[in-house]
Amino acid sequence: MPISQAFAKRLDAVLGSAAQCFGTPFHIYDEQGIHETCTDFDEAFADTPYREYFAVKGLPNPTMLRILAGRGMGFDCSSRPELALAAGAGAVGHDICFTSNNTSADELRAALKLGALINVDDVAVFDKLVDIGEMPDTLCFRVQPGKAATDAGASYLGDAESAKFGVPVTRLVEVCARAQRLGVTSFGLHMMLGSGFMSTEPFLRTLDLLLEQADRLRAELGVTVEFVNLGGGLGIPYEPTQPPFDLAGLGRAVTDRLASWEREHGVRRPRVLFESGRFVTGPHGALVTRVVNRMSKAREYVGVDAGMSALMRPAMYGAYHHITVPEGADRPIEVVDVVGSLCENNDKFAKQRALPAVTEGDFVVIHDTGAHALSMGFNYNGRLRPQELLLRLDGSVERVRRAEEERDYFATLDFEPLRLIPHDGSVSAS
Repeated sequence: MPISQAFAKRLDAVLGSAAQCFGTPFHIYDEQGIHETCTDFDEAFADTPYREYFAVKGLPNPTMLRILAGRGMGFDCSSRPELALAAGAGAVGHDICFTSNNTSADELRAALKLGALINVDDVAVFDKLVDIGEMPDTLCFRVQPGKAATDAGASYLGDAESAKFGVPVTRLVEVCARAQRLGVTSFGLHMMLGSGFMSTEPFLRTLDLLLEQADRLRAELGVTVEFVNLGGGLGIPYEPTQPPFDLAGLGRAVTDRLASWEREHGVRRPRVLFESGRFVTGPHGALVTRVVNRMSKAREYVGVDAGMSALMRPAMYGAYHHITVPEGADRPIEVVDVVGSLCENNDKFAKQRALPAVTEGDFVVIHDTGAHALSMGFNYNGRLRPQELLLRLDGSVERVRRAEEERDYFATLDFEPLRLIPHDGSVSAS
């Protein structure tokens, strides 16, 4: 959907001067909006113990992470660089949840060194922890529910047959029993059925499935599950006609279900964790570009100075991102494709979109790029990723990441030469 009217007003006030100062293209993030969403989370879950672990993959920028850390958020990490980013933002110990997939021993060692809460994604990953010999006293296990979750709907995380994530529910008791014997005393469970859900039902379904497994573990092993992680996946309304996700309603429903479960079983309710990224920062970012070409072919094309290297969701998923022309209020409407410069025909931000007529030099604003935008970028065709700006609470605009330059593109070609001689196994500099 369009960015909030308040963000639009703040952005309009600085757009021209920011473009003049920093140049285009740029992603710009709204600090005020991010704070408001953090407050919404706190208010929605005020009546039950909870913590949001921001998914670093959504917006891996140190300045933004420090803002979120200041609001009490932890960080969900999936790699060594993301662990380093979280630690650099001030996260320590269980401020970090390490939820990886197909995880290496080196990654596990890095998470253990930071004291992170490790979310075990597979029995093979647990075996690596055993081999390392540094079993933590707290572990979380990601559960693959199998066909029990097939009614959650289609997801890029995969269906019951193809999903690569999680310990199969049929092996959960077995692996938790092993963990118990090896000294794990505090257990958590994690499940994520999908991404971009706009109703509360999949999350309540996730909670029910996790509570069922908590009951099994208590009955068969005497284990009390101390926390349940409902994953990320809270959606945002990318299209103008979509209503927003009912976060307050989810908070009430989760609180009610946990209270009922607590009364029924006579044990303390587990703490609730989330690992949302898109929901926290997604609506509070925009990609500001300029028109560099008008092209007439079988269709009308608007060529801008950014491409799918800066925002690949439309090309990768066919995703909709709202687009506005700040100076176009009184202009006639035309139907155009908005395109970048890559040698790929899917390098398009919009196809056959009705927009105010533009000319070269006009601004075009692409909405909802506060998560999974720059972080998914790449350098195909030698196209370089743009800068990131932050619209501060006081109305100032700060650069929080410079644009890539040619020296960055060639940086990995600056290395110490190394040569293996296969016939004798020697290695030498060359």
